[in-house]
Amino acid sequence: MPPVNPAFVPPATHTTRPDLAGTFGMAASTHWIATAVAQSVLERGGNAFDAATAGAFVLHVVEPHLNGPGGDMTAVFATAAMREPTVLVGQGPAPAGATPEHYRAEGLDLVPGSGALASTVPGTVDAWLLLLRDHGTWELADVLAPAIGYARDGHPIAPAVVRTITAVQDLFRDHWPTSAAQWLPGGAVPVPGDLVRNEALASVLERLLAAGEGAGNRTGRIDAARTEWAEGLVAQTIDRFVREPHRHASGTDHAGVIRASDLGAFRASYEPATTAEFRGCTIAKTGPWGQGPALLQTLRLLEPLDDALLDPSTELGAHTIVEAQKLALADREAFYGDGDVPLDVLLSDDYTDARRALIGERASAELRPGTVRGAEHVLPPLRTSYAGAGADGVGEPTVQVARPSDRVPVVPVEDRGEPFVAPDGETRGDTCHIDVVDRWGNIISATPSGGWLQSSPTIPGLGFCLGTRLQMTWLEEGTASTLRPGERPRTTLTPTLVLRDGEPVAALGSPGGDQQDQWQLLFLLRWIVGGYSPQQAIDAPALHTTSFPGSFWPRTWEPAGLVVEDRLGDDVIAGLEARGHVVTRAGDWSLGRISCVTREPSTGVLGAAANSRGAQGYAAGR
Repeated sequence: MPPVNPAFVPPATHTTRPDLAGTFGMAASTHWIATAVAQSVLERGGNAFDAATAGAFVLHVVEPHLNGPGGDMTAVFATAAMREPTVLVGQGPAPAGATPEHYRAEGLDLVPGSGALASTVPGTVDAWLLLLRDHGTWELADVLAPAIGYARDGHPIAPAVVRTITAVQDLFRDHWPTSAAQWLPGGAVPVPGDLVRNEALASVLERLLAAGEGAGNRTGRIDAARTEWAEGLVAQTIDRFVREPHRHASGTDHAGVIRASDLGAFRASYEPATTAEFRGCTIAKTGPWGQGPALLQTLRLLEPLDDALLDPSTELGAHTIVEAQKLALADREAFYGDGDVPLDVLLSDDYTDARRALIGERASAELRPGTVRGAEHVLPPLRTSYAGAGADGVGEPTVQVARPSDRVPVVPVEDRGEPFVAPDGETRGDTCHIDVVDRWGNIISATPSGGWLQSSPTIPGLGFCLGTRLQMTWLEEGTASTLRPGERPRTTLTPTLVLRDGEPVAALGSPGGDQQDQWQLLFLLRWIVGGYSPQQAIDAPALHTTSFPGSFWPRTWEPAGLVVEDRLGDDVIAGLEARGHVVTRAGDWSLGRISCVTREPSTGVLGAAANSRGAQGYAAGR
């Protein structure tokens, strides 16, 4: 490991978790059970893709407040035989009936943050099955066995899940009785450690296995399961259920527009990763239908600056990093979507040099996208509050942070590693994550999300609900991410693969909605430039800006907003405030839930690290 860069503040001598090292295989995720399951697959001869798929289906069961089968996922991976980074696209599109005109006819000016009207076509299950078919080695029955077991026999429910259920228990009782039946056993909120079961979900997974009986080979069995998911009982049950109006985050009742035909028309896919160079490394992300390239733009802005300007633990470094992020995120709002995005210009030297000149000594309180000839779009509305937002809610984790009494917003603006959840189901910062690397060099970073238990009513007979990714589209015409049937919303899911000299050296990611790449940026700067170990980089104080329109309902922003962990230090925080940043203190250990796995190509030594915030993420390996 290289020495710590003397231009950076030295990392803490004590880490919350060890930096794991070995040569056999490594797994890291946001829940210890998923990590253990993934590692157990490696131990029994499976490869990284077998392990990640098994762990991901377990995440549906053990982190139901962060993801589910009705949600979506994206991944970046490389195989032992093919080192070029590839994106696995498990982000479903808007249903055919999801038009701005329909939502406006329903009296809405935003896609709601909860309820079936916010649902895209579920993409995560088909994506994992596609990956398993093409790059895994195990039979589907063996891969799904742990998830089926935990769903049918139960697992000890984590405190984070209990806090989420507590936040929305009245919504379940008053408006979503099917969710109450699943998540309020006996009419009461579970206690942390209670065994919770989801027998309906276990039956759905077993039905996928049954669909493959009689198929001639492994590929045929997996393809039969994919067809059953897209065209069988699941699709038909969803179609019937969403036709009944139910309560949405808007406070009004609506029927969903997703139909069985929408599920039948979708299949997951692959595409080349979008990449940029930074300090001798290649950073691989999704395309601009996700927010990933904004991280690449930020790295390009920071690339030529002095090392001292890249340390997030100093006043000058934090200020410089945040101002660069604001510029990239403004471009995200202006240009990114499931259409023609001028990435060649946005990542070019000339454009980046001109944008870098906008970074000043003071915090900007403006949204300042660049100009690209031939790529003009209408900017979305900028709101610091939204009259349609529901009552203040308590969430997971505690989001009622200390704020000056004269500027309490309508809704909290900061996201934590787990979702903010209001009593009406409004959710921010949802997601989980899993990384796996094996002894052969297969490596994957995956971010499953959506379909969390508080997003819409549980569908009877299926045991899960639909996601709400459409809330990341606009109803206004002419924006880069306007709601369009058949197109993907601009997702926040943004896993990362890092390569050096064409060889993958790290897979990482984090939950956190709009903050996913902001927190990953801190990791990359401290690891690549600062010389921190992965665990030191994960443990170091985190921060993020809120000075851009949020991707989650109600789509508000806080001009010059900056959320910091108190461990950044009083002097640094005071200096940032003096520069004009509107600072919110979030406590000592509250921001970010990064996990990662690493591989040193010259030796074959593997590593892993995981976040201790929330006391849930874990890494394992040998």
